[in-house]
Amino acid sequence: MIDARAVVHPDAQIGPEVTVGPFSIIEAGVTIGAGTRIDSHVLIRAGTTLGRDNRIYSFASIGEDPQFAGYNGEATRLEIGDANVIREYVTLNRGSTSPKGTGVTRIGSHNFLMAYCHIAHDSVLGDHIIFANGASLAGHVEVGDQAILGGFTLVHQFCRVGAHSLTGIGTVCLKDVPPYLIVAGNPAKTYGVNVRGLRRREFNEQSINDLRLIYKRLFRAKGQGAIGAGSDTPGVDPTSPEGELLRFLAQSERGLIR
Repeated sequence: MIDARAVVHPDAQIGPEVTVGPFSIIEAGVTIGAGTRIDSHVLIRAGTTLGRDNRIYSFASIGEDPQFAGYNGEATRLEIGDANVIREYVTLNRGSTSPKGTGVTRIGSHNFLMAYCHIAHDSVLGDHIIFANGASLAGHVEVGDQAILGGFTLVHQFCRVGAHSLTGIGTVCLKDVPPYLIVAGNPAKTYGVNVRGLRRREFNEQSINDLRLIYKRLFRAKGQGAIGAGSDTPGVDPTSPEGELLRFLAQSERGLIR
């Protein structure tokens, strides 16, 4: 049901069983999938595509212009998957036309973005991610599946946040957050493997123990060359969690939180 007080452009594509609350604004060219619920006072700008069964709370700003100084009104996009929860005052910006911009910001499915979170231009989020209140990404950030960002976590532009990682409240990430690890502080430091989170997701104990061994060897060994020297550890299945961690370390461009 679309409330009579909502403003929905006739060129917006609204799927079946979509609810739009009073005083929300949906611009031309927006696509909203079936079963999505939009509360009052939500703004969804042109260039935004929403999948099915999303839930958007009041005063969220979806698909606003990128906060990039060189942006001059070019057509860019925001693509959002299915079954996401987007709470009050969340701001999701479209992609940018910066030299390294892709022109699109992508958010996967089954994510939970709590109040006041910000996703900047050209960022890419996977699936089943949680951002606690006020967590914010600068531009061009990548966040892997099942990551959890604690409240007021800040991530520098071009950083990557690995899958199944966890950040503490108020964490400032100036480098890449390795997958499966806990980081916290300003600037962030590593505090071991996210054991509790992995057990909740039914990782087997052998994988957890192997990750802990790799962490101790590469992150807690003396000497700055420990990570680089160990990132090609032989005998590790590249498709395993341990292999994913090592591959992430080897591919880091901004450097790693240690």
